[in-house]
Amino acid sequence: MDNWRLKFEPVITPVFRTFWRFSRAATLGVRGVACDAEGRVLLVKHTYLRGWHLPGGGVEHGETAPYAIAREMEEEGGIEPTEPPVIFALYSNHANFAGDHIGLYRIGAWKPCPPRAANEISERGFFDPASPPEGTTKATLRRLAEVFRGAPPSATW
Repeated sequence: MDNWRLKFEPVITPVFRTFWRFSRAATLGVRGVACDAEGRVLLVKHTYLRGWHLPGGGVEHGETAPYAIAREMEEEGGIEPTEPPVIFALYSNHANFAGDHIGLYRIGAWKPCPPRAANEISERGFFDPASPPEGTTKATLRRLAEVFRGAPPSATW
């Protein structure tokens, strides 16, 4: 726990959520599922969150969700979609923040590019979706089951 963001996350996150609650009625995030030629899925570790996650982030003012996931995949994952992302499911994330929703997108074709989130991502890699790395978050495990094993999509993240 050397990273200051991890140490202060229990304080910082509630402050940001309070700000977001007053500054916006609803928030929208995106996460992406991209596989390499061997069928392994891209996962990332953030410097400010624990565990392995699907790449993604918030949809910024003026962005569309498909544009946001393409941007996040480039920034966090070092992959540039070469065809439009396809929505897989939309989830509520109300347990984390009332009014929050997350769109899960599948990235079909892509090409490598330099990642741009230099200080945000500590690790990235492609993993077998049937046996993701230790520390993969519960939400990510549920999404992998939905996408790769046909589990019914949940209404909540």
